Amino acid sequence: MISSIDDLASSQSGYRPHPILRGPHVQTILGAYWRGPSAPYAARPHVVTLDDGDQVVLHDDRPAGWQAGDRTALLIHGLGGCHSSPYLVRIAGKLNALGVRSFRMDLRGCGAGAKLARKPFHAGCSDDARAAVQFIGSLCPGSACTAIGFSLGGNVVLKLAGEVGAGSCGGLDSVFSVAPPIDLAHCCENMSRGLNRLYDRDFVRRLIRRVELQRDYDDLSTAFRFSQRPRRIVEFDRDYTAPMAGFDSVSEYYEKASSGPLLANIAMPTHILTAADDPIVPRAIFDKFPFSPLITLETTSHGGHLGFLAPRNITSDRRWMDWRVADWVAELMQRKTV
Repeated sequence: MISSIDDLASSQSGYRPHPILRGPHVQTILGAYWRGPSAPYAARPHVVTLDDGDQVVLHDDRPAGWQAGDRTALLIHGLGGCHSSPYLVRIAGKLNALGVRSFRMDLRGCGAGAKLARKPFHAGCSDDARAAVQFIGSLCPGSACTAIGFSLGGNVVLKLAGEVGAGSCGGLDSVFSVAPPIDLAHCCENMSRGLNRLYDRDFVRRLIRRVELQRDYDDLSTAFRFSQRPRRIVEFDRDYTAPMAGFDSVSEYYEKASSGPLLANIAMPTHILTAADDPIVPRAIFDKFPFSPLITLETTSHGGHLGFLAPRNITSDRRWMDWRVADWVAELMQRKTV
């Protein structure tokens, strides 16, 4: 696997976990909380107004030497994340080193967009991703765009690609999705089991905190309040996400927001990366739906959820997932120029 930008174009993919960090929970937790070196914020923010008046923010990381027509990428975070999520910052940096102009998206109410939206983000907000891609296309005419999503964001980019089908959406021509919950109901049920319940409760705590922060921005007479504090994601989605996003029920939300039924419609190069031991997104869901022939599913034996920590002899910074994303984009760019 790649250990430096110079190795990028000729590298071969393959993952081997760190020998003492093989467990799924260690990979998941350490992958999330071990931040590593931080990079100063140097992006240019763009505010994108959506059809319903809400706004989201794109953080534009433009590499030196980027020219009109060069590739762009839209990066979408997962549940509880934002533009400053370490994996987005790291991967934007690696893509910049390839000459790719990257736009890190804050979903509704997240990050720099905390005060700019009344409706919540959700796992099926492909319309918001479409607006972001179209904005990038207007800002960078003639540039192809790769949509890259992680966890919840991974479901969003797959859903967008499935809805686009053989049509067009700005310069969108490819998708990379990491650990996408393509069957939301199945994933929520999975998180109610054993140690996985720790993630369920952690996500809920963070989501409730986000709602409470939103209350600080809204008129108190219209601010949302829970009648009973939810303890599971399915309860949070039942009481908040589904009704606030316009779904009749949580089951309708999960059904309509899941990207799985749309995977057969995808008509652009698409790569899905997941780990067989992911405690949040079970491997079994990827056997439930037919895939487009343009989708490649890469399953590693280990890696947890967005972990993929590796020994230094595999990647110099131990972050195999980051390099895998950059590697795939580099290979795509190479194919496009042949």
